[in-house]
Amino acid sequence: MAAVGLILSCTRPLVPLLRPGVPKRSPSHLHTTAGCASKDYYEALVLGGGTGGITMSARMKRKVGAGNVAVVEPHEKHYYQPLWTLVGAGAKQLATSSRATASVIPPGVKWIQSRVQKLDPDENCVYLENNQKISYKYLIIALGLQLHYEKIKGLPEGFKHPKIGSNYSIHTVEKTWKALQDFEEGNAIFTFPNTPVKCAGAPQKIMYLSDAYLRKTGKRSRANVIFNTSLGVIFGVQKYADALLEIVRSRNITVNYRHNLIEVRADKQEAVFENLDKPGVTEVYQYGMLHVTPPMGPPDVLLNSPVSDAAGWVDVDKETLQHKKYPNVFGIGDCTNLPTSKTAAAIAGQSGVLDKTISSIMKGKTPTKKYDGYTSCPLVTNYNRAILAEFDYNAQPLETFPIDQGKERLTSFHMKAHMMPLLYWHGLLKGFWGGPAPIRKLLHLGLK
Repeated sequence: MAAVGLILSCTRPLVPLLRPGVPKRSPSHLHTTAGCASKDYYEALVLGGGTGGITMSARMKRKVGAGNVAVVEPHEKHYYQPLWTLVGAGAKQLATSSRATASVIPPGVKWIQSRVQKLDPDENCVYLENNQKISYKYLIIALGLQLHYEKIKGLPEGFKHPKIGSNYSIHTVEKTWKALQDFEEGNAIFTFPNTPVKCAGAPQKIMYLSDAYLRKTGKRSRANVIFNTSLGVIFGVQKYADALLEIVRSRNITVNYRHNLIEVRADKQEAVFENLDKPGVTEVYQYGMLHVTPPMGPPDVLLNSPVSDAAGWVDVDKETLQHKKYPNVFGIGDCTNLPTSKTAAAIAGQSGVLDKTISSIMKGKTPTKKYDGYTSCPLVTNYNRAILAEFDYNAQPLETFPIDQGKERLTSFHMKAHMMPLLYWHGLLKGFWGGPAPIRKLLHLGLK
């Protein structure tokens, strides 16, 4: 940001909140960082350059012009994280999941390469590193969530040892594949923490893929495949839970409910779990392979923030994604308290609704488009099969295709492995994909 921006106070913009968007300007294809060609005010300020942030910056560019939109994002790389399930199983290369952040930010939109330090919605501004202050007319919060490996005793330092990995981090996903390749015998354990997580199906996707790999390599007879989950069910939607339980039974996989990982003794290859139904009771498991799904939570900057609820999640209306207190503040994706599964598919559905919500607010109208909680989880069950789970706020199936998506299908796997990455990079991030609702309506003859 220019030096003058460091001494300006954080004042309310003088423009009325509901003024129509300004005409678009000619876009520039150059991205500049916080120290160059910066302004202290933007019509639309987007916090976070992940899935939700990039797609909404593309949509806001079309509303107010590229020069009036800025994205705050510190990282040089943008990752398509759903692919990491396949990376951890050796089916994809890690490099194919990443692109330079500069390449995914819409042309002409300002990239402020910095970290958010504080949000002050009462004064319509945010504080960045080095005490930078940026004011806004509309604020979109898309800060994602935070991984907390450190809340498990012995981690993250335990990842320096063999036989342990995690598909949730760029630093540990390839360790999963190494642990799977090196497995010889014993317990292959897969965990699910006692917190909200992103992509709640991922902890067991890698389990099914590992089971398939061990069968392919002739090691399955020497393995005990175990899913230790803090939950009381294998999946939150009954239709898909029934299908997964049948797979678990047919493949001789052990599921221990209400078991939460609290410690890893990597030097001894031991994992300690607490029994959530029996306080104070712990169990120690020896492992030949351990896949850790870490506890997760809101980013630190959102804890005790005016925009957050008591737990630290951005407090938005579950139908419009507009903040419950601040009408010019909006939230999308993993950082919100929307009661649905935190997935890229959910963000797609949310982005289409949020686009309409903001358009209504800009015109001085009450938002009418409603988000139904749509989310999707392609449950990969083998190297060539998947169950395409789609559901809503009420944990009821909301399937796109007029077939039974609760069955393992080759087509569902190809959608996960090949079609969805293309849709992500060329549709969702460019603000053109708002979820499959129109396709669903067409294929079901308007009945859904």
